Amino acid sequence: MDNILPFLLIIIASLFQGSFGLGMKYMNPLKWESWWVVHVFIAMVLFPIIWTFIAVPESFTIINEAFTNSNSEVIRAVYLAMFFGFAWGIGGILFGVSVPYIGLSLTMGIVMGLAGTLGALIPLMQIENAINTPQFPYVIGGLCISLLGIAFTAKAGIDRDKITNKDSKNSSIIIKGIFIAVACGALSSLLAVGHTGVNDDIATIASQYNVKERNASLVAWLIVFIGAFAMNILYSGFLLLKNKSFNSFLVTNSKRAYGWAILSGFCWFAALGVYGQGAALMGSLGNIIGWPMLLGLSLIISNFWAYKAGEWKNASGPFKTLLIGLFILVLASLVLGYSNTVS
Repeated sequence: MDNILPFLLIIIASLFQGSFGLGMKYMNPLKWESWWVVHVFIAMVLFPIIWTFIAVPESFTIINEAFTNSNSEVIRAVYLAMFFGFAWGIGGILFGVSVPYIGLSLTMGIVMGLAGTLGALIPLMQIENAINTPQFPYVIGGLCISLLGIAFTAKAGIDRDKITNKDSKNSSIIIKGIFIAVACGALSSLLAVGHTGVNDDIATIASQYNVKERNASLVAWLIVFIGAFAMNILYSGFLLLKNKSFNSFLVTNSKRAYGWAILSGFCWFAALGVYGQGAALMGSLGNIIGWPMLLGLSLIISNFWAYKAGEWKNASGPFKTLLIGLFILVLASLVLGYSNTVS
């Protein structure tokens, strides 16, 4: 059971990760920026602090020690984690910019592929003699298979969009959209990079208070979220000022929209919180193996919800391509999971 538990946690995390976006379908009558302020406050401040403080009552003491540590390498890791969180926030904004140019499916494919691959490769290559570890070929193989699966799912989405949307875009617009999506994917990977980079230092400090490593991962997320929340709230504040939409917080019949903002925020951090627990139980390569598994499996979940919503209706050919892609993603997760058993 101990060997299975980490993978069960990653699967549970993927259920949350693949489901949190449902709330974005129910923003009306709130403005995007109003809904987003509530969502990110729940996702990156309120719920993470409550969960982390319950699991680790010494959380704020640990964070304070991290910021005031005499070891310059620890200080560097802490500030890099916040910077990577801030950069990830920029990636989230670019995601919204890319979709009108090339569509949701292709944007998701590019972003998921790059975020999952770079989020695993960058920390992996920072490990001394990583190439010589017995897990290395399986991790690389799993990442390559994952990219293939994401390519199939993106292709299915593009073909579906051609059937449901007859509007054609010129090549210069498509190329621009692809470049934006690539930048988004690269920046989006930094959420995992920031967490991986600071997690070991936080775990070391937390061990002085007899805090389990898997719970220490929650404290590491709080540090990354300092930068992530700052970027998101700055951008939302800019839009509130630009659009003069502060009064949209008080719009009538918005109870449902607020409910979805809260639920989406809960699911967003629940995904990362449970993922961090599972990755910690996987050992030294947990974040490297778990991150692409999380994104790959969450893509399956998000497409399940899309199917339930009727988004694949009258697109049987693309749907068959989608099923192939999802099968490949499951295979990639099995390979990545197996890599954690190799010693």
